[in-house]
Amino acid sequence: MAEIAATPQVGVEPRGMKTFFLIWAGELISMIGSGMTAFALGVWIYQQTGRATPFALVAFGSQLPRILLSPVAGTLVDRWDRRKVMILADTGSALLTLGVAIMLTFSNLQIWHIFTMVILSSCFSAFQEPAYTASITMLVPKKELGRASGLVQTGQSLETLLSPVLAGILFVAVGLPGIIMIDFITFFFAVGALLVVRIPQPEYVASEQSGPRATVLQDAIFGLKYLLARTGLLGLLIYFALVNFFLNISVVLSGPLVLSFSTAAGLGIVQTASGAGMLIGSILLSAWGGPKRRVPGIIGFILLGFCGLLLMGLRPS
Repeated sequence: MAEIAATPQVGVEPRGMKTFFLIWAGELISMIGSGMTAFALGVWIYQQTGRATPFALVAFGSQLPRILLSPVAGTLVDRWDRRKVMILADTGSALLTLGVAIMLTFSNLQIWHIFTMVILSSCFSAFQEPAYTASITMLVPKKELGRASGLVQTGQSLETLLSPVLAGILFVAVGLPGIIMIDFITFFFAVGALLVVRIPQPEYVASEQSGPRATVLQDAIFGLKYLLARTGLLGLLIYFALVNFFLNISVVLSGPLVLSFSTAAGLGIVQTASGAGMLIGSILLSAWGGPKRRVPGIIGFILLGFCGLLLMGLRPS
């Protein structure tokens, strides 16, 4: 197997969709496995405690490192070999999953173990996701970027669609240990795909404002200044931050809500319905192209989404 050259590959033209599709397929299988584990751990936590607070704390721990690391993760990924970053991140997540399986086997698994695991896994994701996204532009010709973006969104929808229903069925059949081991196996698909491909690495070019020897902090500050200078973009970012904040409160609580009167399979059906909605919405948007007035369209559809969440909480059914 040929290794990527140590020196940056400048001026390498993307060859097509084949390499991207191989990476995408490996990541999709791994995402489905990770989604199954996340679902099963949530059910296990609720069964052990009967409370929503630990459930919410684990969800909080899975997001906080991404928020804190995002300002520097992107600029570090620009400096490092993206393929190696993705391999290390996927390997780290796999080892964490294996650790949980071992502790569960010996009946030593505690809530704080899961909390620690999701924090560390989120740290790996904070670097893996920008490396994956940035690699797309180096692998896919410009004319195929729309298609590649659609595949990425479709993969996210499929993960949300398939993981809950599979986990709900397997939780009864093989239990939490079996699901975690399946998740561990799926990591080999992601890492295996990355081991057999080459991802062109662009030469890092510092911005004129930050200088040729810019530090990671200086690059992060430059990005912040860039954002502050564009009030429209900043306003949209703040709006999405608030939407995601309140949305995640509802999404986290929907799990304990369903489990309070139903089973793991019932929760799987509810979350699968959510994934089906994402997939249908992605297909409709791809065919339609979206409203001409983008921002009012975004706000309108988000309001419709919140109406759906409101209806979910009216009656435990």
